[in-house]
Amino acid sequence: MRILVTGGAGFIGSHIADAHFHEVDIRSEQAADLIRSHRPDVIVHHAAQMDVRKSVADPRFDASVNVDGFLNLMEAGRESGLQKVVFASTGGAIYGEPEYVPQDESHPLQPLSPYGITKLVTEKYLYFYQQTHGIQYAALRYGNIYGPRQSPHGEAGVIAIFAEKMLDHQQPVVNGDGLQTRDYVFVGDVVQANLAALDHEESGIFNVGTGVETDVVTLFRTINEYTGGHTEEQHVAAKPGEQMRSVLSYAHTQQALGWEPQVSIADGLRTTVDWFKAQRG
Repeated sequence: MRILVTGGAGFIGSHIADAHFHEVDIRSEQAADLIRSHRPDVIVHHAAQMDVRKSVADPRFDASVNVDGFLNLMEAGRESGLQKVVFASTGGAIYGEPEYVPQDESHPLQPLSPYGITKLVTEKYLYFYQQTHGIQYAALRYGNIYGPRQSPHGEAGVIAIFAEKMLDHQQPVVNGDGLQTRDYVFVGDVVQANLAALDHEESGIFNVGTGVETDVVTLFRTINEYTGGHTEEQHVAAKPGEQMRSVLSYAHTQQALGWEPQVSIADGLRTTVDWFKAQRG
């Protein structure tokens, strides 16, 4: 089986494929030519514009990468014998504020950002390609993923941001009261979800989460403890429109793929902080 991993140089993708990669824009003809020449059986698609706030500031750019780039790959794949796509979707941004918790795959879809909208649009295109061209798919709706190699730059990845700043004796800040919650999933567990999806024969949508909510204040205090406890807890104004809660049910994923999270938030945070420490020698 030939497998193409897009986003293989990024945080999640690099854990899935620690191998040589082609550095190309997924919107480019060069990317399409690579698919035509290598003729992959499966695309594991993680390349994306993934900054929620950037998507709000520039929706056209977000759509050009996340929708146009995806279609560029799919059309080349359709012409070249593509059989399946494993897609990095989002649980945190696609459901919106929960009407009930934990949010399962049947929860109403009310994305609050262009980023969430483009992920939903991509899921709909996957259904189209499956129905029309017989290309199977697994859309993995991720919670908030963290772990070694995550970039602390930009707005995504509060755990990486806190860890780097605390280790560098800089002042991280908590937005608002810090009681907003997310479902934090360790990247190693996400890798296992991708492998399980590769082996699953039927198309579908699967949450990849832990069913556990963790608020930002708890993250701050735990990471502070792991980095020496020298950082003052400082709050700034809340970000307008920020989602307050997100937590995913993985019951369907467990039943269909045989997957469940293995790494607790405490163990995952310690592993992540240890990795950031190691980068400083």
